[in-house]
Amino acid sequence: MRISARADYAVRAALQLAASRDDAPLKTEAIAGAQDIPHKFLEGILNDMRRGGLVLSQRGGNGGYRLARPAETISIADVIRVVDGPLVSVRGVRPPDLSYSGPAQSLLPLWIALRSNVREILEGVSLADVAAAELPADVAALTDAPDAWVNP
Repeated sequence: MRISARADYAVRAALQLAASRDDAPLKTEAIAGAQDIPHKFLEGILNDMRRGGLVLSQRGGNGGYRLARPAETISIADVIRVVDGPLVSVRGVRPPDLSYSGPAQSLLPLWIALRSNVREILEGVSLADVAAAELPADVAALTDAPDAWVNP
């Protein structure tokens, strides 16, 4: 699975909003600066997140962006889906829409299992979890595997 720059930036921007101590909206420039995200790229991402119902925008001198609902209710999967679409696809096709034959026939259950595991992790972690550096125990345990941090 590959996380796009767009998804990475969207999650980081959402985390910046989740970590905001007050209810005042954050300006795009502040989010971009805090997370080292290109400003123009971030504007497009925030617009997608607004259209997707994850953030609210406010115009004017005191304007900016804030989360549309509590950070505890927004999963990392929610953010990725709003900016990138399905969490797992094969050649841009969702696994249930694929079919294989012959020796490749068992690929479909493999892709479905992969999607299930990705969903379980990304839907099970909220913005609040990450912003507080408190990953769920089952997710945190996955990072304890000796080869988890090693690139093959």
